[in-house]
Amino acid sequence: MSGSGFAQFVPLILIFVIFYFFLIRPQQKKVKDHKLMVASLQRGDEIITSGGIIGKVEKILENDKVDISISDNVTIQVVKSTIQSLVNSSNTKK
Repeated sequence: MSGSGFAQFVPLILIFVIFYFFLIRPQQKKVKDHKLMVASLQRGDEIITSGGIIGKVEKILENDKVDISISDNVTIQVVKSTIQSLVNSSNTKK
């Protein structure tokens, strides 16, 4: 009887393993990569925010904020976590 009880849990365990490898693990990697990208921001990097604003990093502020220049004489502050992607890094060689 105890063998048949364990056999009932095998499909549930397989479903959890599939969810882990196809959903949970890739999402954790994506979050880790995003945190690394945000931590490595430097002045001059061109970024895109989650709101679709494209700008250049002017200054890294405390409290997880960044000053970005979106036009001539127009600078705004955004929260670092809202930075979606890095378009051009200032430390890449051309």
